[in-house]
Amino acid sequence: MKKSLIAALCLSSLAFDAQATEMSGAVGATSQGGLTARVALGFDWDKAWLESATGRLTGYWDLGYTYWESGDEAGGRHSVSFAPVFVYEFGTGEVRPFIEAGIGVSMFSGSSAGDQKLGSAFNFEDRLGAGLKFGDSQRVGLRVTHYSNAGIKEPNDGIESYALFYSHSI
Repeated sequence: MKKSLIAALCLSSLAFDAQATEMSGAVGATSQGGLTARVALGFDWDKAWLESATGRLTGYWDLGYTYWESGDEAGGRHSVSFAPVFVYEFGTGEVRPFIEAGIGVSMFSGSSAGDQKLGSAFNFEDRLGAGLKFGDSQRVGLRVTHYSNAGIKEPNDGIESYALFYSHSI
């Protein structure tokens, strides 16, 4: 846990130097019953598509650190990930529902997480999420993220994280 706090502080200090547009935190559980804790920086694309009275499509770059606590065999793993994320916001009000999806890359501190054998430390990250955006500065939601090496190396068990997240513009 001490290492995860140090990593969180390092990421938060980067937020001001790299001019990130949002900082987020998430807590969740794996598909095997382990726990996850994640901190991330988001870098807004500052673009919007399909803008109308019913919503708009935007996106951001996500740079995250996740601590994985599960299983006897490989508990206490760490991963760093980077992904482009598309976000569709519904409506134009002060509170807007949204959905998000992204595919990126991740590097784990080993080739397993919990009892899952990932085959390699390098993995792909697929995510789907939904939630509410409050004004232009806060988001809260649920996210499911799948990690696997896409069959590059065996075994390729993969692992999922189901998380509650909160983000705030900085």
